[in-house]
Amino acid sequence: MNTIPEEYQIKGLLNQDTYLLNGELVQWEGQTAPVFSTISSTEEYLPTILGSVPAMGETEGLAAVDAADKAYNNGQGVWPTMKVKDRIKCMTRFVVQMEATRDDVVKYLMWEIGKTLGDSQKEFDRTVEYIYDTIEDYKKLDRDNAKFTKSQGVNAMVRRGPLGVVLCLGPYNYPLNETFALLIPALIMGNTVVFKPAKHGILVISPLLEAFKNSFPAGVINIVYGRGREVASPIMASGKVTVLALIGNSKSAIALQDQHPNKNRLRLILGLEAKNPAIILPDADLDLAIQECLAGTLSFNGQRCTALKVLYVHENIAVEFNKRFAAKVDELKFGNPWEKGVSLTPLPEKEKPAYIQELIDDATSKGAKVINEKGGQHAPNYIFPAVLYPVNKEMRIYHEEQFGPVIPILTFDDIQEPLNDMAESNYGQQVSLFGKDIKTLAPLIDTLVNLVCRVNLNSSCQRGPDIYPFTGRKDSAVGTLSIHDALRSFSIRTFVASKDNEYNNEILQALLNSDESNFITTDYIL
Repeated sequence: MNTIPEEYQIKGLLNQDTYLLNGELVQWEGQTAPVFSTISSTEEYLPTILGSVPAMGETEGLAAVDAADKAYNNGQGVWPTMKVKDRIKCMTRFVVQMEATRDDVVKYLMWEIGKTLGDSQKEFDRTVEYIYDTIEDYKKLDRDNAKFTKSQGVNAMVRRGPLGVVLCLGPYNYPLNETFALLIPALIMGNTVVFKPAKHGILVISPLLEAFKNSFPAGVINIVYGRGREVASPIMASGKVTVLALIGNSKSAIALQDQHPNKNRLRLILGLEAKNPAIILPDADLDLAIQECLAGTLSFNGQRCTALKVLYVHENIAVEFNKRFAAKVDELKFGNPWEKGVSLTPLPEKEKPAYIQELIDDATSKGAKVINEKGGQHAPNYIFPAVLYPVNKEMRIYHEEQFGPVIPILTFDDIQEPLNDMAESNYGQQVSLFGKDIKTLAPLIDTLVNLVCRVNLNSSCQRGPDIYPFTGRKDSAVGTLSIHDALRSFSIRTFVASKDNEYNNEILQALLNSDESNFITTDYIL
């Protein structure tokens, strides 16, 4: 324990014994599930117990969705009918209280999911910035809509209204940032929410429960714990969910959709798997390509949907690229998240090293080699990144989204080869393209933008900045997220219209002058 800096030590267990239901932190007295970290706090390796969370089931799930449904009240609830400026006040109150939890949240990000200190701090700060930016964008959206328009003798005020009850399920790799990229726009647009934290990164939410309770009306946000099939499935089966907002696996998304009795009424906002490729052309700047591919494949151990999960290298430069890339991978430092200069950290899923080893064994049995010296070396909570070459389509690593530290490399002679592979893939999120000849790049870009949703020129794939759209084709996403797009994804255009005549216009003017309606108003929010 002495090697762990004082400020990052776990002192006492965090036993989460309350949950947020209908505006109250309700005491939980039922079964609990332990929360472990794969990081050891002893000299001889042992997983560290961090605390526990409620192991809830159908009863608690249905109570939460009932509370959210009651708070929405068929669109008549306090929250969906509240003035925009008042919803903004609630969200501002929340983010101010959230900022005070930074140290605790960062510590649990490191311990629960093994994210480095710098990346954990960045995730917290980026999330806070995201909330403030969402507030500002919502103000602009409301200002733009605070007016009547007239067309063909009809006056109309068009705004965006809430959809209903949202079931929000975030991912373990960004349990704060990507979860809140769903949660915050869903709330601020007037929806009510049932939120279940991810299986890892679950204690990250604990310091924020008071802030949620203090900031929003009763039932607007309800936070439950437990396994998805035991809590989320009955929530969906209730038929009271209008929006499924999930970042995770397509199998989970499909299983939850199948539970809903009225699928045609269910809106989907999903961030799912990806198998983002890098294409390295023969004229690429190899120093730059290697640097970006290193970050793209192994940032947070490759546990990102936006990670580069397969590298296509032109055969003319493959020998040089492979040699230098493999050497750079072996230079990366493995250690605990708070250690200075560390790039590779313990994997939060204890079964992940064995899975990665399966992929390595399968590939090597079918002709691939591990071309970096440290590749596949095991620690109790880690497996060192293996660079596999040459990879072919018979190997599992070619098809499966590895979501961990193993890097497949293929070569190509004809650019049509990687393009055909991308067209045949089930996924279509992003691609990284390395090269500089514009006569080669131009037609490639024109094709790639129709295969994926983001083409990264001479840079690794990524989600941000958050003002840019984040989505995907095929099995990679449904709906679009960004500060701008998310507000629209979690709302619907709705409007009041009346024929342009003296009788109606007098009524509309009286409504505007009276300030009786929260919808028909031209208030300008600065």
